[in-house]
Amino acid sequence: MKIKICLLLLFSLFNSNSFSQTIADLKLRPKEIPKGYTLSDGNNCVSIQACTFYNDIETYSNIVGTVKSKSMQSFKSRPDTGSIMYFEFEHAFKGERFLQGLLWGKGGQPTDEHPEEYVVKGKFLVIWSFHPDSPVRERSETKIEAVFP
Repeated sequence: MKIKICLLLLFSLFNSNSFSQTIADLKLRPKEIPKGYTLSDGNNCVSIQACTFYNDIETYSNIVGTVKSKSMQSFKSRPDTGSIMYFEFEHAFKGERFLQGLLWGKGGQPTDEHPEEYVVKGKFLVIWSFHPDSPVRERSETKIEAVFP
Protein backbone atom coordinates (compact mmCIF):
# COMPACT_ATOMS: atom_id res chain seq x y z
CA MET A 1 0.00 0.00 0.00
CA LYS A 2 2.79 2.43 0.93
CA ILE A 3 4.56 1.71 -2.36
CA LYS A 4 1.40 2.53 -4.33
CA ILE A 5 0.97 5.81 -2.46
CA CYS A 6 4.64 6.73 -3.00
CA LEU A 7 4.40 5.89 -6.70
CA LEU A 8 1.20 7.92 -7.01
CA LEU A 9 2.80 10.93 -5.30
CA LEU A 10 5.92 10.64 -7.45
CA PHE A 11 3.81 10.40 -10.61
CA SER A 12 1.75 13.43 -9.55
CA LEU A 13 4.88 15.46 -8.85
CA PHE A 14 6.40 14.51 -12.21
CA ASN A 15 3.23 15.43 -14.10
CA SER A 16 2.75 18.75 -12.32
CA ASN A 17 6.33 19.79 -13.17
CA SER A 18 6.15 18.65 -16.77
CA PHE A 19 3.06 20.71 -17.49
CA SER A 20 3.91 23.85 -15.58
CA GLN A 21 5.99 25.57 -18.25
CA THR A 22 5.60 29.27 -18.79
CA ILE A 23 6.68 31.61 -21.56
CA ALA A 24 9.57 32.68 -19.33
CA ASP A 25 10.87 29.09 -19.47
CA LEU A 26 10.91 29.26 -23.27
CA LYS A 27 12.62 32.61 -23.75
CA LEU A 28 16.34 32.88 -24.33
CA ARG A 29 18.21 34.20 -21.32
CA PRO A 30 21.09 36.64 -21.86
CA LYS A 31 23.73 33.92 -21.46
CA GLU A 32 21.95 31.79 -24.11
CA ILE A 33 22.02 34.49 -26.81
CA PRO A 34 24.71 33.75 -29.42
CA LYS A 35 27.74 36.03 -29.51
CA GLY A 36 27.34 39.06 -31.76
CA TYR A 37 23.59 39.36 -31.10
CA THR A 38 21.85 41.90 -28.92
CA LEU A 39 18.26 42.21 -27.77
CA SER A 40 16.40 45.04 -29.42
CA ASP A 41 13.11 46.83 -28.78
CA GLY A 42 10.07 46.40 -30.96
CA ASN A 43 9.88 43.79 -33.65
CA ASN A 44 12.36 42.68 -36.25
CA CYS A 45 10.08 40.32 -38.16
CA VAL A 46 11.33 39.27 -41.57
CA SER A 47 7.83 39.44 -43.03
CA ILE A 48 4.89 41.50 -41.84
CA GLN A 49 2.47 38.57 -41.53
CA ALA A 50 4.17 37.14 -38.45
CA CYS A 51 4.13 40.44 -36.56
CA THR A 52 0.57 41.17 -37.68
CA PHE A 53 -0.45 37.83 -36.17
CA TYR A 54 1.36 38.75 -32.94
CA ASN A 55 -0.10 42.27 -32.73
CA ASP A 56 -3.66 41.27 -33.69
CA ILE A 57 -3.89 37.81 -32.08
CA GLU A 58 -7.18 38.69 -30.37
CA THR A 59 -8.73 39.22 -33.82
CA TYR A 60 -8.02 35.57 -34.65
CA SER A 61 -9.14 34.11 -31.30
CA ASN A 62 -12.21 32.42 -32.78
CA ILE A 63 -9.88 30.53 -35.15
CA VAL A 64 -6.79 29.84 -33.02
CA GLY A 65 -8.13 29.98 -29.47
CA THR A 66 -7.95 32.47 -26.63
CA VAL A 67 -4.49 33.77 -25.75
CA LYS A 68 -3.57 33.61 -22.08
CA SER A 69 -0.28 35.47 -22.55
CA LYS A 70 2.22 36.45 -25.22
CA SER A 71 5.71 37.85 -25.41
CA MET A 72 8.31 38.74 -28.04
CA GLN A 73 12.08 38.77 -28.11
CA SER A 74 13.79 40.67 -30.94
CA PHE A 75 17.44 40.35 -31.84
CA LYS A 76 19.93 42.05 -34.08
CA SER A 77 23.41 41.44 -35.31
CA ARG A 78 25.27 42.67 -38.32
CA PRO A 79 24.18 39.89 -40.72
CA ASP A 80 20.97 38.71 -39.02
CA THR A 81 17.91 40.21 -37.36
CA GLY A 82 14.61 38.70 -36.34
CA SER A 83 12.03 38.08 -33.66
CA ILE A 84 10.75 35.16 -31.64
CA MET A 85 7.07 35.30 -30.71
CA TYR A 86 5.78 33.25 -27.81
CA PHE A 87 2.11 32.52 -27.17
CA GLU A 88 0.35 30.62 -24.41
CA PHE A 89 -3.28 29.78 -25.09
CA GLU A 90 -6.03 28.93 -22.61
CA HIS A 91 -6.32 25.50 -24.27
CA ALA A 92 -4.36 23.63 -26.92
CA PHE A 93 -3.56 25.76 -29.98
CA LYS A 94 -6.03 24.88 -32.73
CA GLY A 95 -5.21 27.12 -35.68
CA GLU A 96 -2.29 25.41 -37.39
CA ARG A 97 -3.82 25.37 -40.89
CA PHE A 98 -4.82 29.02 -40.57
CA LEU A 99 -1.34 29.99 -39.34
CA GLN A 100 0.33 28.19 -42.25
CA GLY A 101 -1.84 30.09 -44.73
CA LEU A 102 -1.22 33.40 -42.99
CA LEU A 103 2.55 32.96 -42.81
CA TRP A 104 3.27 31.25 -46.13
CA GLY A 105 0.22 31.65 -48.38
CA LYS A 106 -0.85 28.92 -50.79
CA GLY A 107 2.59 27.31 -50.88
CA GLY A 108 2.14 26.05 -47.33
CA GLN A 109 5.84 26.16 -46.44
CA PRO A 110 8.59 28.71 -45.73
CA THR A 111 10.13 30.65 -48.60
CA ASP A 112 12.96 33.16 -48.88
CA GLU A 113 10.42 35.97 -48.67
CA HIS A 114 8.46 34.34 -45.82
CA PRO A 115 10.98 32.22 -43.88
CA GLU A 116 9.04 32.01 -40.63
CA GLU A 117 8.86 28.68 -38.88
CA TYR A 118 6.88 27.68 -35.83
CA VAL A 119 6.31 24.91 -33.33
CA VAL A 120 3.17 23.99 -31.39
CA LYS A 121 3.50 22.21 -28.07
CA GLY A 122 0.04 21.80 -26.55
CA LYS A 123 -1.11 25.25 -25.52
CA PHE A 124 2.18 26.91 -26.52
CA LEU A 125 3.03 28.35 -29.93
CA VAL A 126 6.46 29.72 -30.81
CA ILE A 127 7.09 31.52 -34.11
CA TRP A 128 10.62 32.26 -35.34
CA SER A 129 10.82 35.12 -37.81
CA PHE A 130 14.43 34.76 -38.97
CA HIS A 131 16.17 33.85 -42.19
CA PRO A 132 17.25 30.20 -42.51
CA ASP A 133 20.31 29.06 -40.56
CA SER A 134 19.98 31.83 -37.97
CA PRO A 135 22.04 30.97 -34.86
CA VAL A 136 19.39 32.59 -32.65
CA ARG A 137 16.62 30.46 -34.13
CA GLU A 138 18.74 27.32 -33.82
CA ARG A 139 19.56 28.10 -30.18
CA SER A 140 15.88 28.78 -29.42
CA GLU A 141 14.72 25.60 -31.16
CA THR A 142 17.19 23.57 -29.10
CA LYS A 143 15.90 25.17 -25.90
CA ILE A 144 12.24 24.51 -26.82
CA GLU A 145 13.06 20.85 -27.54
CA ALA A 146 14.73 20.59 -24.12
CA VAL A 147 11.76 22.17 -22.31
CA PHE A 148 9.25 19.95 -24.16
CA PRO A 149 10.98 16.56 -24.58
